[in-house]
Amino acid sequence: MRIAYHCSDRGVPVFGTKGCSVHVQEVLRAFDAAGHALELFAARTDGPRPGFLGAHQVHELVRPRSTDTARLEQMTLDANAGARHQLITNGPFDLVYERYSLWSYAAMEYAREHAIPGILEVNAPLIEEQTQYRELVSRSDAREATRRSLAAASHIVAVSTQLASYLRDQFPESASRIHVVGNGVDGGRFVPTSDVGLTRTDGPFTVGFVGSLKPWHGVELLIDAFAALCDHRRDCKLLIVGDGPLRDRLEQRARIALDVDAATVEFTGSVTPDAIPSHLRRMDVAVAPYPNHESFYFSPLKILQYMAASLPVIASRIGDIPRLIRHDVNGVLTAPGDVSQLATQLVRLIEDYELRIRLGTAARQTIISDYSWGHVIQRILRIASESSDPSAALIKAGA
Repeated sequence: MRIAYHCSDRGVPVFGTKGCSVHVQEVLRAFDAAGHALELFAARTDGPRPGFLGAHQVHELVRPRSTDTARLEQMTLDANAGARHQLITNGPFDLVYERYSLWSYAAMEYAREHAIPGILEVNAPLIEEQTQYRELVSRSDAREATRRSLAAASHIVAVSTQLASYLRDQFPESASRIHVVGNGVDGGRFVPTSDVGLTRTDGPFTVGFVGSLKPWHGVELLIDAFAALCDHRRDCKLLIVGDGPLRDRLEQRARIALDVDAATVEFTGSVTPDAIPSHLRRMDVAVAPYPNHESFYFSPLKILQYMAASLPVIASRIGDIPRLIRHDVNGVLTAPGDVSQLATQLVRLIEDYELRIRLGTAARQTIISDYSWGHVIQRILRIASESSDPSAALIKAGA
């Protein structure tokens, strides 16, 4: 099939290193691996084009800029006309797949106008995020743009049950077309180095984290729990892979809590997606220490990557995570925000090598069985084939 992948979000550099960037790249990679022809439409790329996209077209969408928020919002709404024109100019397509962006509706309306399936992938409640973490002048315009996009979509894919519930509550007219499909991982990129996984027997016991250093990821909780672990055993290392606005504060917290040098706590800074597997190979245990969110709508890529790498995982019991991780079967669950529980489980895993091997092996098997990006894309294409549109037969064949 010819698939138009559309992302007009100025905050998503599709060739960058952020979690959202990795997500876009993995979805594109999965479509490419399935043999589909891709046309990428993006407002922001950043960084070099991934090699697998070499044979596919990349189109730059208009990226409005203004220091005045109200003007920027209006300019971004107006950019829908240009986005629609680009799709018409470069079509026809068999499927339009869009990563939901706050002010965008042109891609889904184009798909409806041309009687082809339009899949809208929703990763976050962007209206609420914009209000809480940035600035939103016209909430009514943002809601109307979102309503138009949802109304035009053949199907809406939410990455978690909590996000699907939010959409059904806020936009009940679209409820019948909302599906929950969690994220996936490319197991081939995280191949264990041996039959017993990546758990090492030499060097300091290394506790790891991968992700952006933002408040909702709970890295400060991990630092405090690691300090407690060091009280139990000194030959430990904390490896934090990623960057973000909290880095300086977290480095200071580590210095105060641990009173140790850089050999004990390492902040790598930003790394490319291709570098993540090599950093995972340096870890004995990987952690997703989420605090207690009122509304946890994430489908964390980091946990899937940890598990694909055969690492024993400690994660907060929140959102859809317990659907993925079964406690003491393929990982360990702790209460969100509970430093004491997290520290206890770190001590438990450092003392039990066989448990680490068992959990890591089961974790990878879980991923291979049901959570590869190939599986995810197959589910989405099956959803697309449910459309009453005459193109459904083509979509079904493409799946």
